[in-house]
Amino acid sequence: MATIFSRIIAGEIPCYKVAENEKFFAFLDINPLVKGHTLVIPKQEVDYIFDLTDEDLAEMHVFAKRIATAIKKAFPCKKVGEAVIGLEVPHAHIHLIPIRQESDMLFSNPKLKLSDEEFRSIAQAINSSL
Repeated sequence: MATIFSRIIAGEIPCYKVAENEKFFAFLDINPLVKGHTLVIPKQEVDYIFDLTDEDLAEMHVFAKRIATAIKKAFPCKKVGEAVIGLEVPHAHIHLIPIRQESDMLFSNPKLKLSDEEFRSIAQAINSSL
């Protein structure tokens, strides 16, 4: 059975796509901690990020770096934080979160409730900054 992320990549479940290439896919987290919270995933279905080959792990981080740079342009912040937890969905993923302070990265914080229009605008802003 395909993970929810594989179904998103396949277009079976809608998402707010930011970018993709032949190996990786970036889209907005639908339960964001802050505006610009983006997920980067491999198209290959792998549960644990450290089960990726060294080459794929390195390429995934280079792809994530491009997305993080675009997030920082679109949503001015001190840095773009990176988190890999991997317990919610059994498909490797990196959270990229624009942060002003460390507490912006607390996953126990209340999630933002954004409209479809806001999500579209955020995805477009990041994509335009690539």
